[in-house]
Amino acid sequence: MDSADATGLQATLFDFAIGELVRQHRESFQPLWTVDSWVKLLIWLSLNCGCSGDEAGMARFVEALGPTVTTRMRRVFFERELEDLDLQVMADPAEQQVLVLPMGPGAPLDLDRAAAVIEQVQLQDHVLADRARWQQLDAVVAIPRLATAA
Repeated sequence: MDSADATGLQATLFDFAIGELVRQHRESFQPLWTVDSWVKLLIWLSLNCGCSGDEAGMARFVEALGPTVTTRMRRVFFERELEDLDLQVMADPAEQQVLVLPMGPGAPLDLDRAAAVIEQVQLQDHVLADRARWQQLDAVVAIPRLATAA
């Protein structure tokens, strides 16, 4: 195996491992679906990597992660795949809307299914309850976030 193959395999393993680490622990950081929960995850990771808990230590940790790894981790942190419903939820608090979309072809996505998944992942306190303000866009339902949730 040449070094390029080994490096690619290491990168794939790292990507898999960090994704699984985030998935395994994301529910531990309350309140869910908030910037505070994301920051708590980053603090926990940095401390477990031997960084100091002060502002400078955190800055070094985030800088070392780089934008690509940070973006990937954040996406995994704020997404949920509900295989039993064949739906995916994307709910980054930096975005103005929560998106509910099908993971594959199947039953059409309607507002009732979207509401069910919002409740299942405990997002109801972070989005507008008024379904008249929800948008059905092809296979995606876009649900406005409450202003205070961001």
